[in-house]
Formats: sequence, structure tokens, C-alpha cells
Amino acid sequence: MITQKIVDPDYLFFQSERSKMFITGSEAVSEAIKRANVDMAIAYPITPQSESMHLVGDLYAEGYLKDYFRGENEFSVMSAVAGAAMGGVRVFTATGGPGTMRAFEMFPTWAGARLPVVCAFFTRGVNSPLTIQPDTIEMAYMLDTGIMIFHAENAQDLYDMLLKAFVIAEQPEVHIPVGVFADGFFVTHTRDEVSTAPADLKLPAYDPYSSPVPVMDMNNVPLRQMRDPFVMKSNFISYAAHASWQQEVAAAAQRARRYIDHYLGGLVESENPGADIMIVASGTAVSQGRAAIIAAAGEGIDVGLLKIKCLRPFPTEEIKALTRHCKAIIVPEFNRIGWLAREIKAVVEDNSKVVDGPRVFGGMTMPTEMILESIRRCSA
Repeated sequence: MITQKIVDPDYLFFQSERSKMFITGSEAVSEAIKRANVDMAIAYPITPQSESMHLVGDLYAEGYLKDYFRGENEFSVMSAVAGAAMGGVRVFTATGGPGTMRAFEMFPTWAGARLPVVCAFFTRGVNSPLTIQPDTIEMAYMLDTGIMIFHAENAQDLYDMLLKAFVIAEQPEVHIPVGVFADGFFVTHTRDEVSTAPADLKLPAYDPYSSPVPVMDMNNVPLRQMRDPFVMKSNFISYAAHASWQQEVAAAAQRARRYIDHYLGGLVESENPGADIMIVASGTAVSQGRAAIIAAAGEGIDVGLLKIKCLRPFPTEEIKALTRHCKAIIVPEFNRIGWLAREIKAVVEDNSKVVDGPRVFGGMTMPTEMILESIRRCSA
């Protein structure tokens, strides 16, 4: 029987002793869930998240989780996850790429039902043609499902964001799902130094009675999520009910900002914010940006960095303030369509200074030289 001590989240995150582990991103997931006091995990294998959920299954065998099982497919997993959360348990799962697409209907359902699910998304290309290679295109589809979106740069971010996501999602005035995204293979299958809290500590249990929507357990009478007229009839009441609830889900994400600020240190991080050229990125593109900044400094070019940690809620005001002065905003991305550049262009006061790229996709890595070339052009 595993014995762990329940501690205050602030103690676990900020005050407990830390030890360093040289582990993969998949192993970082396991280390986070080990300390997250998760009741149930539900899995369906799809590369590159399969190893992480396999390791979570090992945690169940060791006694860290109360229940663990495999679903029939990605859609059934996400449906079962919804049922578990409605029943009042802390639940975790993971998916990625085509798995995300197959289960897509359930993500706005999670948000609409105010379920504090935490799901890890390990991004990969969507099948056009068949691929298992790294790509973040699925994030473009997920941006407006109503879930909060964190994007991990590395295994340390992944460990920290997963643990903190449970606490943020379960705040009574928030209580919507969190997707913690990491770039498949670049993070999941490479080793990194990760600072972890003691394994004999864990988060407090989830209190389902803090939910703004009544929990479906044996202490509450059975209830419907939505009354029939809202679904079956076309009238003003139906329109108003749907519109007001969708606005409330969006407002819940905004209310999460103070918890994201507290636990993640803000929605963004900036380095050298006074520079005329700024790289604005999320995920592993941040790491490539850092390397390009070092190379540019060797050529006498001063470049700043804005790391976006949270994409929903989107850090509109932070981006405006930190890029207002600069002459060029470079947005490197690991996808074909440039969804982050679109987001940034929509909020900055002068979007003509946004450099849409460089971008790689289909599994390509991003050579530092590609970003450095964009820096050179902007400094000319």
C-alpha cells in the first residue's frame, strides 16, 4: 500500500525539497500524476502519448491510482472521462494528433458541462497523408473548444503544468477543463533534467461539491445536464440559454487568470523585453528561439523573447504591452498554417510588424539558422 502525505498545493509547488531527475517527457507525466492524487485514469494508445499512459498504468499497479482502464477508442475514452468527472472523481487522460480529432466532439462537451478534466495532448501531425511526426496543427482546432490551454516548452514545464492544472481547473469559480499540450517526440521522447517534489507528497483530494454544476453521485438525486426544450425547440429561451452558458464558460477561463498567475507565474514570460526585435513563441519553438537569440547576440543583434505559456485564456494585454515598442515580432511555429501568428496579429496594435514564421511542418525540426535568418532580415 502506497503511503503519501497530503500537503497544501503551495507547499508542494513552491516550498518542498526538490530533487533532479534525468527523464523523458513521458516519465515527467508519470511523476506528475504520482503526486496529483488522481482517482482514475482512462487510456487509449496513440503515438506519441502511449508511453505516458502506460507509465500511468504502472502507477495504478503500484497503488497510486484507485482505478485505471483502457477504452475502446479515443472517443469512448473522452466520453468515459466525462462520466467520471460528472461522478465527482479527479480524472486524467492523454491523447494526440488523430486521437484528438477522433475525440473532438467531447472537448466542448467537457467545457460546457463544467468538468475539471486534465488531459495531456502530445501533438503530432494529422493524417494528410498518414504521419506520426511532430506538428502542432491540432492546437489550431482546439483553441476555441472552451478548454484552457497550456503549452509546455520542455519536460519541466510538462511536469509543473500538469500538477498545477488540477488545482487551477478545480477552483469553484473556474471549474473547466485544462489541456496541457507538449510537442510530440521533441518533449515526450527526449530526456531532460526535471526538478520534482518528494514522491511521498500529494495534492489534496478533489472536492466535487465545490462544483458549480451538481455532481452525479449517490448523495444527489439524478439530474439532466440540460432540459429538453433547450435542445428540441427553436425559440428565444433556447438561444438565450445556450448563449449565456457559452459566455459563462468563457468567463470562467478569464477568472482562472489569477490562479494561472499564482501557480504558473503568469500566462507569459519575457526575456530582454526592451529589444527592437522580439521572438514570440510557445512550446518547443521557444527553445529554438533561445538558441537563435544566442547566435544573434554573437553577431551584435539584440533580440528579446516572449514565451507564451497559456493560450486560453489568451494573454492579449500582456502581448500588447510587451511588443508595443518593438519593430518586429518573429513567430516561429511547428505547423503549416501559423495559428499562433494569426492570434498575435489579431491583438497587437500594428500587425504589419508580425513576421509570420519561420514555420516547419510534417515532422521537420527547425534549424536555428531559419530563425536567425529572419532576425537578420528584421535588423537590416
